[in-house]
Order: sequence, then structure tokens, then C-alpha cells
Amino acid sequence: MRIPAVLAALALALAACAPATVSSTTEAPAVVTTDAPVTTTTAAPDPTTTTTTEAAAFPVTVETDSGPVTIDSQPNAIISLSPTATEMLFAIGAGEQVIAVDDQSNYPPEAPMTDLSGFTPNLEAILALEPDLVVISFDPGGLVEGLGAAEVPVLTLGTAASLDDAMSQFLVLGAATGNPTQAEEVVRQIQDDLTAAVEAAAGAGEEVTYYYEISSDLYSATSATFIGEIFGLYGMVNIADEADPDGSAFGFPQLSSEYIVAKDPDIIFLSNTLYGESAATVAARPGWEAMSAVKNGNIVELDSDVASRWGPRIVEFAQAITDALRKLSGG
Repeated sequence: MRIPAVLAALALALAACAPATVSSTTEAPAVVTTDAPVTTTTAAPDPTTTTTTEAAAFPVTVETDSGPVTIDSQPNAIISLSPTATEMLFAIGAGEQVIAVDDQSNYPPEAPMTDLSGFTPNLEAILALEPDLVVISFDPGGLVEGLGAAEVPVLTLGTAASLDDAMSQFLVLGAATGNPTQAEEVVRQIQDDLTAAVEAAAGAGEEVTYYYEISSDLYSATSATFIGEIFGLYGMVNIADEADPDGSAFGFPQLSSEYIVAKDPDIIFLSNTLYGESAATVAARPGWEAMSAVKNGNIVELDSDVASRWGPRIVEFAQAITDALRKLSGG
């Protein structure tokens, strides 16, 4: 089976520049440059810390994966070609400013889904909608340049490498859309909810080993990814870490069946249920029936979209981990 589209997107985005942030003359790592006072929240890797300054205005300049982008006035015709960015935009109250989203942006339900593609974007089709801001997860070549030539600002927000990066993207979108306060509130709520989810596990994750499956050809995610960082909040041990010690696989190594069976993880998390994988298909794999997770029924079927996006629903992802750990511990 080929690698799912989500893995391809992760690889393309991780091959790009540094994660998007917002830039300013202050010392905070996530702030906005404007001609007026600035509002920002700085999200630390520990999802409990925020710092706030004053409110943002236009024009505003934000730093993205493809460089600094200046937005002269509040956009009201936004196109999102990134499912994660779509979820973020609606979460921060910018949904009414969004006129179209790509064919993978299936959440929230009210998102105006079209046949536009984020993987093979059609510049003419995008410009025909007369956007005043376009948000993408990566530039397949020529899109940023083409939109720039048409004087349409474009934000490139690639795969978050950490929770800090994910929270920074909320702030970038908040500043770019004129919703900085709402973005800060969302970040604070996510931080609070993540803390609550981890506390609800009551330490049941300490030293628990796990295997996180992205695709049936056994690609996984290490602790160096935003996915792995969420598991790390619980003190869990990722069996994929040893397979990418130098980061040459960008945190997404392909494991072998023999390696996984030998590691015998306590829990298996499947993020590829959308592609037909389930507890039953995993149990049917040669040799896997001997693993503890299979014998004890500790195979967690995740929502593929929730598990692969670093937007507002990472709290749902964390709650699924909490539920699995409480089951494992008999709680």
C-alpha cells in the first residue's frame, strides 16, 4: 500500500523552511510587527505558559515558512488549502472570512469545501475566486510566486514540529486575519485542556511503551514530532525513536514488522483507520498475534484526521491517549 497523503504532506512540509512564527522588535518568540500596539501569546513547549502584550492592527507582518508576509488590511476573502489551517481559522473566529477551502478540509462541517487541491493547486482557479489571503501547508512550486505576482498575500504554514510551533501558527493566523485576541484565547484553552487530559491519566503513562502507526507499510512518528510530543506529556516511551536517532527521517521513520514485534509495545495507536486499518487487520498480521498489545486488546483506532492535524482537535487526540492509558491501568 502506498504512503497515505497525510504522510506525503508531512514529508514535504518538513523538507521546507523553519516553522512559521510571527516577528517583531520585541524579545518574545511569537509576536507581530504592526504600526500599532501588538497582541501575542507565547506558547512554550510546556503547554501551560503564556505571555501577553497589547492588541494588534493592520498593516501586519508575519513570518512564514516562505518568508515575511505583510497584510495591509483585514482579509475578508480567505482561501485555505490546508485542512489544519482551515480548522485553526474557524477556531479563532475567522470562519466568516473564509470563502473557500480545499478538497481535504472536511472540518468543521460549515467550512466551504471545494474541489481546489492543496497538493496540486490550480493558480487560475484560485485567482478566479478573488482571494485577499491564501493559506497553504507547502508550496509545490510556483504557487507562492504566482500569487505574489497577482499581489495576493499567501501564508505558508507547514507541519508543526512541536506543540510550540502549532500554537505559534494559531497566533500567526490570528494576527493575519485580525483575530489576535481570539487566537490567544484558543491557545490558552488548548493548553488548559491538554493539561487536564494529562492529569486525568493520573500518571498511568509513565514508561508505557507505544507504537504509533501512520500507514500500513509501517511508517511511524518519533518523539521529535508534534505527535510524539503529545505522547511525551504522559511520560510514554516511543518505540520508533531508536529507528531515527539522527533525525534523518525527519521524525517519520519506516519500521519493519520484525522490529515492532521485537519491541512488543504496550499499546498500538492506529492513525490510518481511514485507509482500512483496524484492530482486526493488525491482529491478522503474521507474528503480531504474539504481541502484548494485540493479546490484551490495547489497539487504539484513532480518527485519522484528528491524529494527523496539529490544530484545535489535538485535545481530542490527547483525550484518546488518556482513555487508552486508563483502560491499560484498569482505571
